[in-house]
Amino acid sequence: MVALSLPLVGSQLAAIAMATTDIIMMGWLGPTKLAAGALAGSLYMPTIHFGFGVMAAVTPIVAQALGMRDFRGVRRSVRQGIWVATAFSAIFAMPLWYSGAILRLFGQMPLLAGLAEGYLRAAAWGLAPLMWVIVLRGFLTAHSRPRAVLVVMVLGIAVNALGNYALMFGHFGFPRMELVGAGISTSVVNMFMALSLIAFVLWDRRLRRYGLFVRFWRTDWPRFVEVVRLGVPIGLTVLAESTLFAAAGILMGLIGTAELAAHAIAIQCASVAFMVPLGISQAVTARVGLAVGARNRGGIGRAGWVGLGLGIAFTSASAAVFWFAGEPLVGLYLDLDEARNAPVIDLAVSFLLIAALFQFADGSQAIGAGALRGLRDTRVPMFLAIFGYWGVGFPTSAALAFWLDLGGHGILIGLAVGLSVVAVLAVWRFHRREHLYPELTRAG
Repeated sequence: MVALSLPLVGSQLAAIAMATTDIIMMGWLGPTKLAAGALAGSLYMPTIHFGFGVMAAVTPIVAQALGMRDFRGVRRSVRQGIWVATAFSAIFAMPLWYSGAILRLFGQMPLLAGLAEGYLRAAAWGLAPLMWVIVLRGFLTAHSRPRAVLVVMVLGIAVNALGNYALMFGHFGFPRMELVGAGISTSVVNMFMALSLIAFVLWDRRLRRYGLFVRFWRTDWPRFVEVVRLGVPIGLTVLAESTLFAAAGILMGLIGTAELAAHAIAIQCASVAFMVPLGISQAVTARVGLAVGARNRGGIGRAGWVGLGLGIAFTSASAAVFWFAGEPLVGLYLDLDEARNAPVIDLAVSFLLIAALFQFADGSQAIGAGALRGLRDTRVPMFLAIFGYWGVGFPTSAALAFWLDLGGHGILIGLAVGLSVVAVLAVWRFHRREHLYPELTRAG
């Protein structure tokens, strides 16, 4: 599990690094361009999060087929995953293309909306290649070969930074295109990663035997529908969590600027730490799926509980860092010696104490969901997540912050409560489904 998880964790951290590079370089263009880039991200990030969730269905489908040694099923599932990825991208590129009108409709400044639209129109061309990367990552993860994804993602950091430098600022003979250049760079790096992974699966002796792209145009509608049926609930689950954190930021903004700034620091630290249990969850999905395909009931339990144990071990470490080293962490973002930063620093350190407590819940809910995906159990977990995040977490945040006057601390406590509810429900359901394994296999 560790060997499979480490490259996946590295890939998630590389994705964070690419996004951080974009933000830093947009900041070099000035506050107006940075604000427009952040506005663009408010549409782009939910779109790709939902897409990542939909494409994540490929991992358990391929893993179960591989466990049954149904190699033809592996090929067809990957092929239809790419079909779904392409269809998804064609549909969701349209709102990105007309994002300026959408943003103005929601009251955003016309100048910022226009700049954001320029970025999103350029980035929309890279949406399909990015979804292909997720499909191929699922294929490689099911084969316990995710190191290729890590290598490609790390190279992508360099390609993205170089593309930004050339296109945003007009170096190497290119015109200065600022945010449009950043969008083009995003599309280029996504295409680079997709083509690199395609080249790898065609070159590798073990993987090329599948003939993934032979007669690629051949339809397989039942498998296409299967990817959509399993993937859409995963996408909605991911979207429910990401929008909860976005809503928490909006609530923070209603309290004050210092609270919002401190919240941004605490959530960024938590987001980086979350990449580890997220990578473990992807490994758990693959290992559980392989065990299901092989009809190995003991393997299902081992994969799920070992993954959960690894997640708890890591989140214990990250919680300790947040608890005991909060001020040095905040010092990475703000000058600790600057007097005007003192209110934000104090709030951020106290917010990290609460973030330390919800590390366990955040990691457990991700790994529990990953284990359930390995069982192809996605619809009920979606409802559990929506209930936990929006039925419990958001109302608790609002009530504690404004009715009980706990301010920003109340918002983060509400997040912790929502994450804990989802974690308990997800782990409990995996425990129940693991023991129902014979019935599950007879049902298909």
